[in-house]
Amino acid sequence: MEAPLYPDIPLASSTPPGGQPAFWVGPRHLAGDDQRLYDVVSDTLAGLGWTSLTIVRGRHEPDEAPEDRQVLRSTVLHIAPDTLRWAQWVLADEPFHLGDRQVAWQVSARADTSGPLAEWSAYFTPDVPGEAVADFLVALDARDQPAVPLAGPELVLDAVAGHGWLRDIDQPQAAATDPTFTSHFSLGEVPALIQDADPRALTTEADEAGPAGWQAWATPAIGAPCLWAVSFGASVPHGLVAAFAASLSSTAPVLRRVLPEATRERLLRAPA
Repeated sequence: MEAPLYPDIPLASSTPPGGQPAFWVGPRHLAGDDQRLYDVVSDTLAGLGWTSLTIVRGRHEPDEAPEDRQVLRSTVLHIAPDTLRWAQWVLADEPFHLGDRQVAWQVSARADTSGPLAEWSAYFTPDVPGEAVADFLVALDARDQPAVPLAGPELVLDAVAGHGWLRDIDQPQAAATDPTFTSHFSLGEVPALIQDADPRALTTEADEAGPAGWQAWATPAIGAPCLWAVSFGASVPHGLVAAFAASLSSTAPVLRRVLPEATRERLLRAPA
């Protein structure tokens, strides 16, 4: 069981940051995103030299004041220098849900610049720890060929098992969970609408299993809504998923001011 390191010290409020005390908390996979998922990821991409563009769609009438403009959708797009990989902040765009949580970041990559379509995409909802998304993007940036697989799925399971996660008894080669059975990794059929260049995604019949990709999620209690969810397209290289998995399952504490309401009582914490 998990318990506060200092139970007499009050928790930070779950309202947006504004002077709250900071805590070192763990486990990371239950620590949320500190309501800073955009900032953490965008700062990481800026440090890697990616270019950011803001795309705003709306209606603008002649002689209309800027503050009266009707903005319909907006997306922040970050593009790597080689234009083979990009990341979109889509939380303010058209809603797309995983596990009843709206997707916040969509990351994509292509094999070359001859075509505009992505070979694969990965999707992250709010409350995914920003450290794990950032580590995924650092690993993506470091690859010369972001769409070429260089390792097998065992690499992902080894990453979480090395941090104490348990392999599924029924699917030891395809699934694992943390020791509290709250967070999960599973290699299986990819949900609908996940973009991927695998041709099987387009030819699979209704009664057939589609291509397998990695999915990850956290449910604080049986029947409770997901705290966060992540979906990797079938063509996402396993090595990149392993980088995310290793960071997500890391036992190193993370700095937080805002704790998820659903898991705040399950977090180990100490004043920063």
